[in-house]
Parts: sequence; structure tokens; C-alpha cells
Amino acid sequence: MGPSRPHLTLAHDAERPDAMTPDPTPFAGQTAPVAIIDIGSNSVRLVAYDGLSRAPTPLYNEKVLCGLGRSVFSTGRLNEDSVQRALTALRRFRVLCDTMRIERIEVLATAAARDAANGPAFLDAARTVLGRDIHLLSGRREAELSALGVVSGFYAPDGVVGDLGGGSLELVDVKGVTVGQGVTMPLGGLALQDLSESSPKKARKIAREHLKKAEPQLDTLRGRTFYAVGGTWRALARLHQAARGYPLHVMHGYTVEPSDELSFLEMVEATETATLQEVETISEARRPLLAYGAVVLEEIIRAGRPREIAISAFGVREGLLFEQLDRETRALDPLIVSAQELNVQRARSPGHGEELRAWTDHFITTLDGPETAGERRLRHAACLLSDIGWRAHPDYRGEQSLNVIANAAFAGIDHPGRAYLALSGYFRHEGVAPEKASPTLRALAGPRLFDRARLIGALLRVAFPVSAGMAGPLARMPLSVEDGKVVLRLPLQWEALNGERLLNRVRGLARVIGLDGRIDVG
Repeated sequence: MGPSRPHLTLAHDAERPDAMTPDPTPFAGQTAPVAIIDIGSNSVRLVAYDGLSRAPTPLYNEKVLCGLGRSVFSTGRLNEDSVQRALTALRRFRVLCDTMRIERIEVLATAAARDAANGPAFLDAARTVLGRDIHLLSGRREAELSALGVVSGFYAPDGVVGDLGGGSLELVDVKGVTVGQGVTMPLGGLALQDLSESSPKKARKIAREHLKKAEPQLDTLRGRTFYAVGGTWRALARLHQAARGYPLHVMHGYTVEPSDELSFLEMVEATETATLQEVETISEARRPLLAYGAVVLEEIIRAGRPREIAISAFGVREGLLFEQLDRETRALDPLIVSAQELNVQRARSPGHGEELRAWTDHFITTLDGPETAGERRLRHAACLLSDIGWRAHPDYRGEQSLNVIANAAFAGIDHPGRAYLALSGYFRHEGVAPEKASPTLRALAGPRLFDRARLIGALLRVAFPVSAGMAGPLARMPLSVEDGKVVLRLPLQWEALNGERLLNRVRGLARVIGLDGRIDVG
């Protein structure tokens, strides 16, 4: 017998630096793989994507913490050791791109190379190593791309984007697809450590003074979302998850209430870094910067008073890719695009997942009570993901589906939405009894989405026994609520599908919404 309750594997495959898909061949309609090399003040990073699409998936992700921005403000120059580390990393990245046969490579450089006296000489050496031109971003351009990254990675974003690098902090307003004018300040972790002479107390005063320049952005933040971009803030979020015993180790879309975050940030600032829970998961080179990242975030929260803080794994790199899409592709929903790609990769009949969207649309229209636009897009994603676990052993299909969906590299979805999708896939295989669900995922989804997950799970449990997971039949087998009953209509030529098993599935669906069910033939 399989387990009665799913075990949520805290997988990190979607964010592992060495994660790589087994087959880099792009889907139909996608371009060839593209790589971005980001020469930042703290790290030099290579990210290769499967193509230029609305939901690009990393093929390969590697960073080297070089610390180019260390001591730039006190000396005016890039440290020679850091320069050599960076050039060594770039040589490696060039070989990796050749190995992956990637021809389209974009190279970006930010604050450290922009501010240092020997920045131009370093960039000349980097161009020679890579054999490519390098885009040196201005502060405002960096802010714009960070905001576009959030537009790419979140569903209808509304708030202020803050991108904290090693050398600078960029703040910019974003609402939907509209990006405001950004501001840049020398408040990156390495810069603030340098300016404050390694004193977090002095760093607070410096941060407070510089943030006065950002009053136009911070004044609009009240009651909205602050989107935190950058490795130091992601590291703080990972420590926050550990302190909470949080069940889902996915950074993108992780949200925190400001009051909870403030108390946590104060604890980080006052505690010896080595004693923090899970700090061993943070690279040693980044640990000294945690206190400075905490100081800046705390000052932003106190000045801006946001409704929530949301962690974004999408930033400048993803913003650059999004900017290069045509208008039609930009308008696509990244969650649906990602779900369609998994459906094509893993379902027995990808067309069946698409048909499920229309089949469940019809049923939902016959129900009392509205479905929000957000709930509709989640239901459509659940339909597309409904058959991705079919190759697993029958006893573990529910658990397999749950873990793949919960930890997938999706964009355009928050953590309650992830919990909904994971539970939908689990219920489709294991039944919709509430006690079967993981308590942690149930709490994460919340009452409304948990009930909606049971509903879509019950719908899927009716669909598969009549369609065998194949495209074609569902359009001729409508399911609806009629006169207070859930009714499945079977064509006469498929009368043999009627039976006790199918009737139990229909009645199980009906019980979820407090009704009875029947099957009509003819």
C-alpha cells in the first residue's frame, strides 16, 4: 500500500546551481538556447536558458563570488585578486557555453565596473576573454531591467522593486507591465560594508541618509508589495524559512509580513552570523553581508510601510530576456506556458490536458458562486499538470506529482498557488478526502484554495476513467450541475463506460459541493 499522506520532499532542483535538463532541445516555437553572463559587484554568474520564451527555464546556472566591488569606495579601484578571480570565471563560462553549443550570449556588467577607476581596463580584459561585447549598465538601466524581471516573474505585480547587489541598490515602481523611473544608491552589501568601515551601526545611518533620495518610490510603497531582488536578500529569506520551519524551500514568490520580517531582521543584526539556523547553506563569502542586507531592508520597511515583502528570483537577467520578446509573447501567462511545457514533456496525451481546461470551464459555469480570474488560471494550470506523474509506480503517482509541482521552476505563481496545484495533482490520484492532504500544504494553501483543490481533484477523477487520459472523448461527455445534481452525460455508443466505479467518482465530486450525482446515457 502507498502512504496515506504525502511526504513533501524539500527539493531544490529548480534552483540548484548545477541543475540541467536532460534534453536541451527547445519546444516548438521557442528559439535556440540563450545565455546571460552577469558581471556583478559581488558575484559573476552564468545562466543558460532553454530559449527566449515567456517562461524561460534555466539549463545551467553557476556563480562565482569574486567580490569585485569590495573596497571600491575606499580605494576607487577593483581589487586585483578579485579581477583575476572574475577573469578566471569568465574563461570557464566561455568554455561552458561552447560545450552547450550556445551561440547567443549576452554579457552585462553593473556597479563595480561602472564606479572603479580601473573598471574600463577590466572590461577590456573581460571582452578579450569572452570574445564578446559587454553591456555596462547605468544605475537607471539596471533598475529598469530589474523591474522588467519582476514583471516577467509575477502575476500582475503592484509595488516597488528593490534590487540589492554588491555595489548598489536600485528602487523602481512597477504596476502590471508599467515600470516607473528608477533610482540607484551605493547601498549594496560590499559598498555599505566599505562605506561604514564594517560597522552595521554606521551602515544604518548611511542607509537612512541615502534612502531620502528614494522618497518618490518609497512614498508609493505603503500598502503595496516590496519585491526583494538579489542574492543577499534571498539568503536572508532562506534563513527566515528555516526559523519558521517553512515547508517549501522555493525562494521565488516567498512572502513575509513586515512585522514578522522586522523582528527577524533585528535578530540577524544582533546575532553572531555563525549561530544562525541553516547558515551553513549560505556561502561563506556572502555571510558577512547578511547584516548589511538586513539593515537596508529594515530601513526600507520602516520608511515605505509595505503590505508584504515578496522574494523574487527574477531580476536583471530575466528582465533582459523579457524585453526582447515580442508584444504577443509578453502578454502570455508564464504559469500557463510553464504548465503547457510540462504537459508536452510528461503527459500521455498533451491534447487531453488542453481539453480538460474547456471541459472544467463548462462545469464551473453551472456552479453557484463566482470563480475569480486568479482561480481560473490556477485551475487551467492544474488541468495541464494533471497527468505528469503517470510514469511513476501507481502507489506513488500522487506523491510524485505533488513533489514535482510544488518545487517546479514556475513563474507567475505565489506559494499558496503552488500548494493548490500540488494538492490538485495529489487528490487526482489519491482521492479527495481532506484528511489525506499534507497539513503543511493545506495551511499554506488556505481554506479557499484548499477547497478549490479538492474540487478540481474530484473533477479530474471523473475525467480520466472516461477518457483514459487521451485527447478526443471529453468534448462529447459534458459534466454539469442540473436541478441540484451533478450530471455526467455519456453518448450511447460509450454506454459500456457506465458502471459502479464511474458512478462513485461522480458522486464523490458531488459530495465535495454538497450535492448528489448521476450518469445519464443517450
